[in-house]
Amino acid sequence: MNTSFWLDIAVQTPAHSGVGGLLSYRSPQPVAPGQLVRVPLGRREVLGVVWRAQSEAPAGIAASALKDIGAVLEGISPLDEAWLKLVQFSAQYYQRSLGEVALSALPPQLRDLDPVQLARRLKKLPAATAPVQAAVGPTLSTQQADVLQQMAQQAGPFLLFGNTGSGKTEVYLQAVQRLLQADPQAQALLMVPEINLTPQLEARVQERFGVEAVVSMHSGLTGPQRLKSWLAAHTGAARIVLGTRMAVFASMPQLKLIVVDEEHDASYKQQEGARYSARDLAVYRGRLLGAQVVLGSATPSLESWYQSRPADAAGDPGGRYVRLHMPERVGAAALPQVRRVDMNHQARRAVLSAPLLQTLQDRVAKGEQSMLLLNRRGYAPVLHCADCGWKSECKHCSAFRVFHKIDRTLRCHHCGFTDRVPRACPECGNADIAPMGRGTEQLEEHLGELLADVRRPDGGPVRIARIDADTTKLKGALESQLAQVHSGEVDILVGTQMIAKGHDFRRITLVAAINPDSALFSSDFRAPERLFALLMQAAGRAGRDAGQGSRSEMLVQTFHPTHPLFEALKRHDYPAFAASELTDRTAAGLPPISHQALLRADARSQDVAQGFLSTARSTLEDMLTTMPGGPELLEQVSLYPAVPLSMQRVADVERAQMLLESPSRSDLHKVLSQLHAVLHHLRSQPEHKGVIRWLVDVDPQAI
Repeated sequence: MNTSFWLDIAVQTPAHSGVGGLLSYRSPQPVAPGQLVRVPLGRREVLGVVWRAQSEAPAGIAASALKDIGAVLEGISPLDEAWLKLVQFSAQYYQRSLGEVALSALPPQLRDLDPVQLARRLKKLPAATAPVQAAVGPTLSTQQADVLQQMAQQAGPFLLFGNTGSGKTEVYLQAVQRLLQADPQAQALLMVPEINLTPQLEARVQERFGVEAVVSMHSGLTGPQRLKSWLAAHTGAARIVLGTRMAVFASMPQLKLIVVDEEHDASYKQQEGARYSARDLAVYRGRLLGAQVVLGSATPSLESWYQSRPADAAGDPGGRYVRLHMPERVGAAALPQVRRVDMNHQARRAVLSAPLLQTLQDRVAKGEQSMLLLNRRGYAPVLHCADCGWKSECKHCSAFRVFHKIDRTLRCHHCGFTDRVPRACPECGNADIAPMGRGTEQLEEHLGELLADVRRPDGGPVRIARIDADTTKLKGALESQLAQVHSGEVDILVGTQMIAKGHDFRRITLVAAINPDSALFSSDFRAPERLFALLMQAAGRAGRDAGQGSRSEMLVQTFHPTHPLFEALKRHDYPAFAASELTDRTAAGLPPISHQALLRADARSQDVAQGFLSTARSTLEDMLTTMPGGPELLEQVSLYPAVPLSMQRVADVERAQMLLESPSRSDLHKVLSQLHAVLHHLRSQPEHKGVIRWLVDVDPQAI
């Protein structure tokens, strides 16, 4: 009598390895799909997820050739069918292997625990049946109550388009509260784009719903913390999960509500491995589970804005999302007045214009806070020699090393290569090498010099703080710096985009954008959209306290003051900006009107990388020409020639890309599915041995 069972199991294998799909194993007892197991792979034992279980051996494989599974992770209930479907869809859509997506979604520590350790961890979890007692929240504004009523009456997905300071977070919390009152077992997922926004939201949610009901999931957690959060969500002990993009894969068997805050943010798109969009997967997961999905932003992505367009008389049926609008700030707080400063009329090479300097002095004298946004860290982007033209290029990347004055280093922000600043030009010996351009470090120093004689109301000197990736490296540094801003210890805050998103600074009345023009003429068609979102979000940090009335303002220093982007910003008019951008994108056939994928190849030389992509393109075209329906697909999908990436070389690796574009998402994916076989075949050819890796990026955020 045959007592063996045959299991198809997902294990961690990258898409370009050639070991894709599921691996088959044998088990002496039946194991349910979704169960976590340990299995032998080569000389190691690895974690796997059972995908299918069969009572007969797979066709074409001798039973003796299959290995037995190592052990079942007892005590952890199987991952449910909806989770398996989410992972399967993600792997297919983003062109990755099933095991890679499935295993990267699980906490790494699961691989290392023995049964005794696992049992101990499970015993520490609170009971899944513990009721959640929510504290009473603030009184809702009329527009908040209206939005919640619409959410109660419709299925969604919803795009909550609300100005900065309009109270979107309170709408999320009220939606969670209503859900938990209606269904005591229900779970909610609240997503934020970046780790540094998690602590302040976590404190607010815990204050409302209690500490035990809430867990966080992000890459900043330690291994044990991440495992504890995952187990709490998987067992139902955690009712509310807060997290960054990785949390979209959290195992939550009773998930009924998903909120994606700042849904426009590019951080929701994974840039390594499986390049998924957590925002888009949240919408798919909501549809899979029948869960309500809310995407919130003051500056929605053009994709979401387009998907929430209303039907019109011309026959457009409208988008799939329901648009909810909250135009007014909570209380009597007004949106800041936006002033454009024409830098053509300022002193040549002036960093800070005369109007901005005067306004900064006035704010400091009144005891008010200001914020200066310059999206470039370091002291200067490059050092150069005026005599021979030498510049501080990185020898490993197609980039300049940034001058950091504080520790006198030249540092590449791409590969990390760092060395000391030379005493003289390495090429000609000229001792007078100078910084070109400005970063936040130099801006902080420059401000200190210009405002040295200005006094606070208490007679003390101006206090300037800088927040960027350099000042927040140490654990807890960001939290302590933000606390200083909130407490009023800081008069002027200088920083990169880190300070523009999501922070509730109650004392800031002035925001200034120092040098935003570069994005206006970028080769990346999404650059204006990102700039407008950044400036609108930055403006939203000012005047959040109703007591500041109409005193709050934003100054934008620009050489192009009449540009339509700044016109729309002055009116806080996102719909006008979106309409203009969508008109341009429609004319050019760009997303969201069309759909794109990038095929990238990395190699030691650019010729090898481009050669691999060019051969892949011609092979794919030949294959499609001869297959049924292939010629029609070729008419619908454009395959562009291979070109170098804008950042061509990083860490001595040359990078090339090939764009695929189509008005039909399904046609694009049909071509991508054929492309994989071509890539695996070419990789095995001797002439392409120099290719280090290839990857497919579906719905890329940068081209």
